[in-house]
Amino acid sequence: MRLLHTSDWHLGRSFHRVNMLEAQAGFIGHLIATAREREVDAVVVSGDVYDRAVPPLAAVELFDDALHRLAALGVPTVLISGNHDSARRLGVGAGLIDRAGIHLRTDPAGCGTPVVLRDSHGDVALYGLPYLEPALVKDEFGVERAGHEAVLRAAMDRVRADLATRAPGTRSVVLAHAFVTGGETSDSERDITAGGVASVPASVFDGVDYAALGHLHGSQSVTDRVRYSGSPLAYSFSEHRQRKSVWIVDLGADGSLTADRVDCPVPRRLARLRGTLESLLTDPALERHRPDWVEATLTDPVRPAEPMARLTTRFPHTLALVFDPERAADDPAVSYARRLADRDDQQIAEDFVAHVRGTGPDDLERAVLRDAFDAVRADETLKETAG
Repeated sequence: MRLLHTSDWHLGRSFHRVNMLEAQAGFIGHLIATAREREVDAVVVSGDVYDRAVPPLAAVELFDDALHRLAALGVPTVLISGNHDSARRLGVGAGLIDRAGIHLRTDPAGCGTPVVLRDSHGDVALYGLPYLEPALVKDEFGVERAGHEAVLRAAMDRVRADLATRAPGTRSVVLAHAFVTGGETSDSERDITAGGVASVPASVFDGVDYAALGHLHGSQSVTDRVRYSGSPLAYSFSEHRQRKSVWIVDLGADGSLTADRVDCPVPRRLARLRGTLESLLTDPALERHRPDWVEATLTDPVRPAEPMARLTTRFPHTLALVFDPERAADDPAVSYARRLADRDDQQIAEDFVAHVRGTGPDDLERAVLRDAFDAVRADETLKETAG
């Protein structure tokens, strides 16, 4: 069976101040053409169809168009909700849409109920695991403490239990939206930290032939059988070196797997430039970046006058301007930035406690801080879902 694996469309999202709807429509056209030309048997979309819980009307219309075109093509499609989606909104009408070969899986309670497709070698069971916010689904899965690994393991236990009841030789695919240990992140992914730990081990997916993942925006293989398709478009300058693509995955009769990538259309290249304003305006080697979307980091010790206006005379598609003046190593601003670098909310809060009273928090206090951060994230998720 041949699958097309994609995710993280983020319909309705802009890139800085640039409306990406035209580029997103271009990707949908590319997706349909690829499904047709590569003669895929199914399309799997691993979450974050939309960029927010209440998407703009134009994004909803584009998604509707995509579903109609996939249904007209006769290619079964399985979609799950991601952490950016409103699961309840995305899942409206799922029972009716199911009849058209479009299978929306947004309810955590349905994790163990697959979409079963068949090819000349037998059945392939596709299990959709929507994004599982630990604080909201821990009761559904009967876990004592909310955490990504605990709820995902419980969901996968349901998958394996169902798979055990099926005919020998049934192949299996899981769609999931999660941060798996070893994956490379980008700036454009929303933090899903909970319980102090956001990532889960790839071993969570043991027992299935392929795990089609969403959430991380860079296409990558955690293992041969656990892969991220990545987002089809870049949504932050941190993705400027990423090759945007979808996976074409072939499942053999015995569960053997081969995969190759099909590149997505690039609406405009990204460039990250760094230096003094004068060097960026005069360096002939940078001329190739004139048509690119540009993020410029200025290292001038003193902020120059009208930097954006001057930059756009050479790079008309400059979208982001960062000031990072060159400073001496003992400058207070440098040392403070270094202290905060690569530290999450929990670590920063613990450092603050230590700074205020002279000693860091004990284990009980760390747990209180962690629960407080989890409660805030859960509340934000509820507000977005209800929004």
